[in-house]
Amino acid sequence: MKMEEQKKNWFKELLPYIIILIVVVLVRSFLVTPVRVSGESMVDTLDGGEIMILNKLGEIKRYSMVVADIVVDEKRDDTVIKRVYGLPNEKIKCENGIIYINDKKIEDSYAYGTTFDFDEVKLGDDEYFLLGDNRIVSLDSRYVGPVKKSDIEGTTSFIIWPFKKFGKVE
Repeated sequence: MKMEEQKKNWFKELLPYIIILIVVVLVRSFLVTPVRVSGESMVDTLDGGEIMILNKLGEIKRYSMVVADIVVDEKRDDTVIKRVYGLPNEKIKCENGIIYINDKKIEDSYAYGTTFDFDEVKLGDDEYFLLGDNRIVSLDSRYVGPVKKSDIEGTTSFIIWPFKKFGKVE
């Protein structure tokens, strides 16, 4: 009888840790998870090595920063952080360094460097046009094409590391 009681006590002591582990796994899988900034494509807004929170349920709006899986070539996929410019069913192009969405000039306050011209792209029902803030080095929709919603992991706008930059970023 004593052995049976010890097993029950052991399980009762372990139960809170099991619950915590399950909650952490569920939160990371379905709600939020940390993500590391890699490279210089989002300079001046973000720097390589910073750690941000990825919100898997965030609403994707124009100028939102998103984490997306892109196909670089037939041998390589990449996970990137970029900014949303074109939304589903829109047309986007760049002429003389000016971006037009549905033939209307937009104010591009996030661009760092010159945006090279690109031909008009018509986005589908579930496609987004992503640009890095650092236009000169960014591998984005100008080169890999539109990104499907299913390839967007979520939005990000909160830096947690380094602590000196802790907080929301636009």
